[in-house]
Amino acid sequence: MHLSRFPRVRLAHLPTPLEYLSNLSKALAGPNLYIKRDDCTGLGTGGNKTRKLEFLIADALEKKADVVITQGAVQSNHARQTAAAAAKVGMSCEILLENRTESSERDYLESGNVFLDKLFGAAITNFPKDTDMDAAMQARADELGSADKTPYVIPGGGSNPVGALGYVNCALETLTQANDMGLQVDHFVTATGSAGTQAGLVTGLEATRCGIPLLGFSVRAPKEAQEENVFKLACATAEYMGMTGCVGRDSVVANSDYVGGGYGVPTDSMIEAVLMMARHEAILMDPVYSGKGLAGLIDLIRNGFFRKDENVIFLHTGGSAGLFGYLNAFSFD
Repeated sequence: MHLSRFPRVRLAHLPTPLEYLSNLSKALAGPNLYIKRDDCTGLGTGGNKTRKLEFLIADALEKKADVVITQGAVQSNHARQTAAAAAKVGMSCEILLENRTESSERDYLESGNVFLDKLFGAAITNFPKDTDMDAAMQARADELGSADKTPYVIPGGGSNPVGALGYVNCALETLTQANDMGLQVDHFVTATGSAGTQAGLVTGLEATRCGIPLLGFSVRAPKEAQEENVFKLACATAEYMGMTGCVGRDSVVANSDYVGGGYGVPTDSMIEAVLMMARHEAILMDPVYSGKGLAGLIDLIRNGFFRKDENVIFLHTGGSAGLFGYLNAFSFD
């Protein structure tokens, strides 16, 4: 699998660590838990989107773009990393933020990732819940084009075949680390939202025929819809790489039992998971993606889904800056 033939800008600190969670494994009395630290990618406090942006920004530069446009929820980790990437390569950045939670809290609307978006110099436009954000991005791109700019539109989450290459690469990187450690991996687990991370991972894992099953914990869509979104993007990614047909439908699995009240809406299980990881391993999760993904993993462990002798890797997608937008969700006595 020769990813070097695709344009790429080096933005991330790679490889990210693959660490054993000895304290959390003991506390849960379950399988051996490992964490793939994509919160340590470095750019703009790190996170999974940086891997995608290495390929997306390179594509934008090849197309002579001078401004990138993207969208996400108010506390979008993707938006923050896109703003940082644009600043790094000297491009302008416009971010369209949708208030999917309909929150009016100042911490949520102005702190965390939103503060960092502004710090990196991005121009922000706010939209209400249920706005057609793809249409809004295209309308803004048309306006910029009419003003003699050359815009490059990055989909929400950086989730298209170009961006998904970042997680094909992550699959290869993780397999190399596991091989070097002598670690037999029985399960790979990730939070899944806009589909690009899970699609890239499953494409890489299936293309290498490594036999490691991937489980995604959805943070937004129902199971059937999420699996179809991931499978469609995985197939498109494989085709883009010239490996059509390497991903089977049965290799795409999502669990939507831990979404709670909706995207970005806190749950008790997410809060417990964030606190457990902080207090057992001193690792900060985020409240939207990794927190809910970890909550799902913890619940499955407690319900005996994994054998105690199995090795499970959890992908940390980053986003701890978002915690500062959720101060009211946490209480400390």
